[in-house]
Amino acid sequence: MHTNESSENYLEVILVLSKTRPVVRSVDVAEELGFKKSSVSVAMKHLRERNHITVTKEGFIYLTEEGKAIAEMIYERHELLSNWLVTLGVSREIADEDACRIEHVISKESFDALKKHIK
Repeated sequence: MHTNESSENYLEVILVLSKTRPVVRSVDVAEELGFKKSSVSVAMKHLRERNHITVTKEGFIYLTEEGKAIAEMIYERHELLSNWLVTLGVSREIADEDACRIEHVISKESFDALKKHIK
């Protein structure tokens, strides 16, 4: 389940968008991230090749089991870290920005310890 930060961000955005929309398309991902559609298309190709997403002929994007597992792991990290930083007095905007960076580099061991401590 090895991925890079960029792939993890795309998978997380697909997960988040799928919670509020009936379908997710490349244009939705591009709009959410503020990226060009062409850049997102290249990323979607790589995610398909890694079997992290499937794309229907209509252009609807779905997470595979592996893609969903990665997306949920990153999303859980983001939510826990961001909310924890806010409780420490960090503004929501800064907490979200910092959580977005930390979520990709923190080890499973450290995250699990932090999660246990916070909850």
